[in-house]
Amino acid sequence: MTRDTATAVQGYLNQIKVRGQVTAPPILNAFGAVPREKFLGNGPWRVRSEVVNTYGTTESDDPIHIYQDVLVALDEQRKLDNGLPSLWAHLFDTLCLRSGDTVLQVGCGTGYYTAVLAEIVGESGRIVAVDSDADFASKAAELLADRPNVEVIHGNACQQSFGAVDAIIVHAGSSHPHRVWLDALKPGGRLQLTLTAAGRQGVVFQIKRRREGFEAKALRRIEIFSCDEGEAATDFHQRLAFWNPVTSGVNSLRLDAHEKVDTCWLHADGFCFSQLKL
Repeated sequence: MTRDTATAVQGYLNQIKVRGQVTAPPILNAFGAVPREKFLGNGPWRVRSEVVNTYGTTESDDPIHIYQDVLVALDEQRKLDNGLPSLWAHLFDTLCLRSGDTVLQVGCGTGYYTAVLAEIVGESGRIVAVDSDADFASKAAELLADRPNVEVIHGNACQQSFGAVDAIIVHAGSSHPHRVWLDALKPGGRLQLTLTAAGRQGVVFQIKRRREGFEAKALRRIEIFSCDEGEAATDFHQRLAFWNPVTSGVNSLRLDAHEKVDTCWLHADGFCFSQLKL
């Protein structure tokens, strides 16, 4: 690493720390340890900020240009990007990942955040990274071959099980919390997923398995690529437009059959984000 790149990496970590409100050393150390350029192909790169929704080309193939809190195109035609570092650092921090955890990553892309997760859980942990895109999965497997605590799988993580895990993080939007994910959670296991409505707008929910059922809370609104073809409940489309989900009062995820009542924040077919506490 050149001196200029080292300086750029330090600036990158400062952006993640401030914008993502991340202070946990394991998270920052993981982002500092993984070379982002390794997973993004040869530069110059096509990048876009979260503010300006158009792509621009970096001035050169110097890696300093991608040690910024920006989206980097993986497939510009589909607007599939290597996601915003400060966002994913914040979400990893919120997920309370620990050394030794087994994590299922749904939508690994070319593997950058897989490598970051592998650093966070350490050699005693394990990352099962899944992508439905064969090219992405193949590239990720190639780039992560030097990490024995990572397994990359080409498949549909919405339909098949990959064993019991401590945490699941979904790097794409979904119309509902898939039962296969909920069933995979160990006691105390956490699932982070983004429920998407029309377009790419969605709300990140964090769900935790308890003996009595599933705790749940709404974390934040984001824009994200959707990974399934189902449609979120119409009620959610309306709430997404006019409500702040973080102040929604969601406390649990109900899977039992029940009539819609006042405590149902989002009552949909097969699931309900509820204001009831466990």
